[in-house]
Amino acid sequence: MAEINLKFLTWAGILCCLIWSGFAQQGGSDCIKANAKSCGECIQAGPNCGWCKKTDFLQEGEPTSARCDDLAALRSKGCPMEDIENPRGSKQVLEDREVTNRKIGAAEKLKPEAITQIQPQKLVLKLRVGEPQTFSLKFKRAEDYPIDLYYLMDLSYSMKDDLENVKSLGTALMQEMQKITSDFRIGFGSFVEKTVMPYISTTPAKLRNPCTGDQNCTSPFSYKNVLSLTSEGNRFNELVGKQHISGNLDSPEGGFDAIMQVAVCGDQIGWRNVTRLLVFSTDAGFHFAGDGKLGGIVLPNDGKCHLENNMYTMSHYYDYPSIAHLVQKLSENNIQTIFAVTEEFQAVYKELKNLIPKSAVGTLSSNSSNVIQLIIDAYNSLSSEVILENSKLPKGVAISYKSYCKNGVNDTQEDGRKCSNISIGDEVRFEINVTANECPKKGQNETIKIKPLGFTEEVEINLQFICECQCQSEGEPNSPACHEGNGTFECGACRCNEGRIGRLCECSTDEVNSEDMDAYCRRENSTEICSNNGECICGQCVCKKRENTNEVYSGKYCECDNFNCDRSNGLICGGNGICKCRVCECFPNFTGSACDCSLDTTPCMASNGQICNGRGTCECGTCNCTDPKFQGPTCEMCQTCLGVCAEHKDCVQCRAFNKGEKKETCSQECMHFNMTRVESRDKLPQPGQPDPLSHCKEKDVDDCWFYFTYSVNSNGEANVHVVETPECPSGPDIIPIVAGVVAGIVLIGLALLLIWKLLMIIHDRREFAKFEKEKMNAKWDTGENPIYKSAVTTVVNPKYEGK
Repeated sequence: MAEINLKFLTWAGILCCLIWSGFAQQGGSDCIKANAKSCGECIQAGPNCGWCKKTDFLQEGEPTSARCDDLAALRSKGCPMEDIENPRGSKQVLEDREVTNRKIGAAEKLKPEAITQIQPQKLVLKLRVGEPQTFSLKFKRAEDYPIDLYYLMDLSYSMKDDLENVKSLGTALMQEMQKITSDFRIGFGSFVEKTVMPYISTTPAKLRNPCTGDQNCTSPFSYKNVLSLTSEGNRFNELVGKQHISGNLDSPEGGFDAIMQVAVCGDQIGWRNVTRLLVFSTDAGFHFAGDGKLGGIVLPNDGKCHLENNMYTMSHYYDYPSIAHLVQKLSENNIQTIFAVTEEFQAVYKELKNLIPKSAVGTLSSNSSNVIQLIIDAYNSLSSEVILENSKLPKGVAISYKSYCKNGVNDTQEDGRKCSNISIGDEVRFEINVTANECPKKGQNETIKIKPLGFTEEVEINLQFICECQCQSEGEPNSPACHEGNGTFECGACRCNEGRIGRLCECSTDEVNSEDMDAYCRRENSTEICSNNGECICGQCVCKKRENTNEVYSGKYCECDNFNCDRSNGLICGGNGICKCRVCECFPNFTGSACDCSLDTTPCMASNGQICNGRGTCECGTCNCTDPKFQGPTCEMCQTCLGVCAEHKDCVQCRAFNKGEKKETCSQECMHFNMTRVESRDKLPQPGQPDPLSHCKEKDVDDCWFYFTYSVNSNGEANVHVVETPECPSGPDIIPIVAGVVAGIVLIGLALLLIWKLLMIIHDRREFAKFEKEKMNAKWDTGENPIYKSAVTTVVNPKYEGK
C-alpha cells in the first residue's frame, strides 16, 4: 500500500507540473507575441512577462525576442531567477493622518483645515502595465464640522409673500443649525432675470418699477450678492429686511446665472474650505444655455466671476450656463445644492437633481414658512451619502471602486463609489484599484486626485510608470561584446547602433543579403537556407515564428522543432514527455518513441497482489498473458477453470457434513485448509478483511444449499468458514394442492354454465325482437282471414237508370 501511495503522489506531482506548464505556456504566448526587442518592451507586454538577461540564454537560431516569456517558461528553459528582470509595481503612503474624532461642544476648537475626514491624504503608486495597485481609503464624517450656507432667492413678484418669511430666517436658522455645528455662517443673494428684452420690459417706467398698480418694486436685475457669508444672524435679518420684490415678463427665471456666480466668486461670497451649502429658492422654472438667443445673446457663458459692487454685470453679454457647465463648477468648488421649490415645479427640479451630484430637492410651501425644516432635512439627506469622484485620468489609466458601507453593504462598479445612510461619526471604507494599460509616451509621472463630492478634502495620488528595466540603466554603450563596440550591451543582449544589425551587431545593413553570408546558413550537402524554416541574417539563422507560439523552430540551421515528434492519443509524445529536436524525451516511468509505454505496473496488479496473476508479463501497463488458459487485463479470467467455490465444494462437503463424492478419500485429499463451523450466515467473515475472501453457495448430494467462505492469509494458509446447518427444501403440502384443484374445477364449471345461460338469454331476446319487427310490418287486417271468399255476387246493369 505504501508503494502504491508513493506512485500515486509521483503521478499527481507530474500532472500538476504538466498543468502548470500548460498555463505558463498559455500565459507566455502574449509575451512571445509581443516580439519584444528590449527588456522595456517586454515588461510592457503583460504583468506576467519577464526578460532573461543571462548572456548565454538563447539557443542557436533563437531571436532576441525569445528572452521575453512567462516567468515559469523562462525558468523551465534554464534561466535562473536572479537573471530574470521582472519589476513589480508598489504603493507608498506619504501622508496618512488619522481621521478626526471629536464631539460637538468639545473644549478644543479646531480650524477647518485641521479637521481630517479622509485617510490617507497622499500616496505614490508605481504602476506596471496590466498590474493593478490597490489601496484602501477611509472616510469618516466629523462631528461638529463647520458649515457655510448661502441662501439664493428668487425675487420676482410671485415670491412677494415668501420674502416676508425669509426676513427672519437668519436667527431662526442659526438656532437650529447650532444643534448640528458650533461653527455656522449664512449669506444671502437674490436674482430675477437678464435685463434685456424679451425677459423684462425695457420701457423707462417699467425699468424703474416693473410691477403694476401701486406696488413699489425695485428695478429688475440679474443677480445681486446681498450678504456675504457671516456668522451674525441679526445682520442677515437686517439686510434681507431691506430687500424689495422685482418683476419680469416670462415665467422661467435667470437662476442659472446666479448659481454660476455664487459658485465661481468664492472671494466675494466668502466660502471657506468647509461644508458648502447653496439653497436655491424659487417658484418657477429656469432658463439654460441657448435661451439667450431670444435676447440676442449668443456668447457662451465663460464660467468666470463678473461681480462689481456685488452685482452681476455681464448678464446682457453672456448666455445662460448649461447644466453640464454648472455641474462642473459646483463640483470644482465643492458646493452642495438644495433646491427649495414649490409643488408645481417638483418634477422639473427632481430631473435636474439627477443631473447634479450631491444635490437635493425640497417642497417649498406657498409662503416659504417651512424653509428651515426643509434645509435641515435636505442637509441630513446630503450628509448621509458620500460619493467619491476622481479627476481626469491620464490616457491608458483605469480606476475601479469597491465600497464597504454600513451593515455589511458592499458594492462594485459605479455603485462602488458611494455609501448611503451614513450618520455623523460613522466610518466607511473604499477599496480602489488603479491600473495602467499602457505606458505614457514620455514615461513622465502623473497626478490624480480623489475626493468625496461636496468636500474639500482629497487624496493626492502620484502615478509613476514602470516602463523600463533596472538593467537598462546599467547598459554599457559601445560594448566590446557587441562586435567591436557597434552597440550597447544591456540586459544580456545587444542594442545595435544605427546602421548595424544582427544578434551581436556584427553586420551592417548593406551586408544583410550578401550571398557569402547565406553560405553560413546552409547545412552540408544542402541547398536549403536555414532548412526553409528561418531567415539568414548576418550569416546566422534566425528561425521564423509559427502562429502557435508554443511551437518553436531551433538549431543552428533551424533544423529542429518541438512539434514534429511521434504522437499518441493525438498528443505530442503522448503528453508524457517533451519534444526536443523531433525526438521525445520521456518523463520518468515512461518510454517508447511517443512516450506511450508506461513502466508503472499498478494497472497489471491482480487481486491476489501478484503482477498479472503470476501468469503473464506486464508490458507498457498492460498484461501479456503467457498461460493461454488465462485472459483479461490481469490474467485472472479462465473460461475452462473451476471457480474457487466449485473447486473446494466437495472437500468442504465431506469435511463439514461427511458426504459427497470425496467422502471416502476426504482425509487424504481435503486436509489442505483449516475449517471453522459457524451457526448462521451472519457469522461468516464479511468483506473488508485484509485477506482475499470468496463467499460460496453450493448444493450437496441431497439438493440442500450449504454456505461457506474461502480465504488465504498472508502466510499462505487457507481458511474455510462453513455454516453448520444446510438449507434443505421442504416437501410439498398435498391437502392445499388437492383442495385448490377441486375448487378450480368447480369454479370453472360454474363459470361455463353462467356463460352458456348468458348467451341463451341474449339469443332469445334477439329472436323476440325480430318477431315484433315483422309483426309491425304486416299490411293485412289481423281481424279477417285472407283466404275467406263471400258466396254473394252483386251485378249492376249499366243501362239501368233506376226508374
